[in-house]
Amino acid sequence: MPRSTLAACAAAAILASGPAAAQKPDVGGPEVELQTSAGPIQVKTVAEGLARPWGMDFLPDGRVLVTERPGRLRIVGPDGSLSEPVQGTPEVFSQGQGGLLDVRVHPDFAETGWVYLTFAEPGEGGTASTAVARGKLEGETLTDVEVIFRQEPKVDGGNHFGSRMVFTPDGKLFVGLGERFKFQPAQDLSNHLGTVVRLNADGSVPDDNPFVGRQDAKPEIWSYGHRNIQGGALNPETGEPWFHEHGPRGGDEINIPEAGKNYGWPVVSWGRHYSGDPIPDPPTRPEFADAVFQWTPVIAASGMDFYTGDRFADWQGDLLVGGLVSRSVVRLDVNAREVTEAERLPIGERVRDVQTGPQGDVWVLTDEDNGKLLRLTPAATGQ
Repeated sequence: MPRSTLAACAAAAILASGPAAAQKPDVGGPEVELQTSAGPIQVKTVAEGLARPWGMDFLPDGRVLVTERPGRLRIVGPDGSLSEPVQGTPEVFSQGQGGLLDVRVHPDFAETGWVYLTFAEPGEGGTASTAVARGKLEGETLTDVEVIFRQEPKVDGGNHFGSRMVFTPDGKLFVGLGERFKFQPAQDLSNHLGTVVRLNADGSVPDDNPFVGRQDAKPEIWSYGHRNIQGGALNPETGEPWFHEHGPRGGDEINIPEAGKNYGWPVVSWGRHYSGDPIPDPPTRPEFADAVFQWTPVIAASGMDFYTGDRFADWQGDLLVGGLVSRSVVRLDVNAREVTEAERLPIGERVRDVQTGPQGDVWVLTDEDNGKLLRLTPAATGQ
């Protein structure tokens, strides 16, 4: 489709934060049917009226935590019922692309009660940076809330906060961060801009992080040279975290971040500058790690999950990626580190997040002023 140069990074376009009214979103909605490689599937609107929803995760009892970028956290019941905004969430910088972003339930939530949030944290003089907070969910309130990580430094501007979180089987928390649209700092280990950081669950630094002990590097950094990470998922076969990031004019990437490696931004890229000026491709510089997959033109990737359910048997192990520009869920075949695009499921709205549900269905968040929580199921069952 035709795009301006800025629209090529539409997932990173500066959007209004959406309505701040406190009323509950409407519940329920029509069903539509899509034809896919897995046969016909139904798309049901579970909830709507959400203000720019950004992230979601499932509680053990099947309820869904959903963030709204203006700063609210909602709890959605399996039947579509919605809570009032959860109390105790941190103050957010709700400007441009900033606000309340990702949410993750601790893998041992039944014992710990911990819920993790990423958000744009306001600083002095209108500055901001991405931060990670955790709190214990008690009813519809977060208690014992603490910020366990702050991206340094805080800078001005409302772009490229990232961010997605992935827990790995060894209890570590990986967080993908944007470079705040500042370009060159993504090559500087003395800051967290454009990095993947690896933390213990309490925010402390693992002793075996690759830059621990270096005076010129932040010890939290796992990998660097990233642009604006907006998707993350755990590969269930390998236990590795996978992340994707927005390219500029072309070159959305899927990466498997490895300890200490440099992924090249802004020195190399599969895309071009918004001006149209070329950027060298990653293979021309062997010191940089390359992506396992890239889109040009971009889909403006946001949200990602490996499909692990059994309701779509042919999708087992595939990667599902939300597309803001493509207005679709993109399914990719994964064979070890070989990734190929298989099909696009046309949702018709900007897709901000996608996850496998507890019953093997696929859940989707749309990034709109009237944002929706959708559930995709095989048409044969419709449940």
